[in-house]
Amino acid sequence: MFSLKIIDTDGFLDMPISARELYFQFGMRADDDGFVGNPKRIMKMIGASDDDIKVLIVKKFIIPFESGVCVISDWKIHNYIQTDRYQETQFKLEKKALTEDDSGKYLLDGSIPKCIQNVSTGKVRLELGKVRDIYMSDFEEFWKEYPRKIGKGKASESWKKIKNRPSLEEILKSLEKQKKCQQWKKDGGQYIPHPATWLNQGRWDDEVEGEDEKPGIITFGNKKPIWQK
Repeated sequence: MFSLKIIDTDGFLDMPISARELYFQFGMRADDDGFVGNPKRIMKMIGASDDDIKVLIVKKFIIPFESGVCVISDWKIHNYIQTDRYQETQFKLEKKALTEDDSGKYLLDGSIPKCIQNVSTGKVRLELGKVRDIYMSDFEEFWKEYPRKIGKGKASESWKKIKNRPSLEEILKSLEKQKKCQQWKKDGGQYIPHPATWLNQGRWDDEVEGEDEKPGIITFGNKKPIWQK
């Protein structure tokens, strides 16, 4: 079902685990030509984010279409389906937009220019020929806003490993609230967690208590802060 020629490559293994899982889920649900008719539904089922499908597109592991359909680029490298079992895809128009290289990898037919898919929150349109890792550009936005700039390399690795990470907008919104709390402001910011720690522990879910409570204390689930013990 999945060829090691593809999933053992550095390009594949360099992707976040969540993006790889999405790829496997697409592969399990694709039709006999490698087309996935409901990628958004699959993303919701497994809790994948927009960033995960962005990575798959930019790394050219899938090809998206304006109709919302996508196709697995290396489908015919992964799978050989006998003629007596093969059922042609219902997405014939999209299939006509593809050619194959010598290995069987799907390529876009250069004579059909329209194959751009809006996979972000409505602000970013991706061109498949453009090599740009948007997943890590989101990290750069996070790094720019994080007030304690220590260990960028470790933080970027943590960013890649986060599974089911919220959107960049949600993370920045949470970060903005925490930056205003007294705990982060006092003593020159020495109590601000290292960015890698903040990411590894999912600290975007921390709650900053209101003004009617002890100011500036961040709670962690049901645990009481030390001053209450």
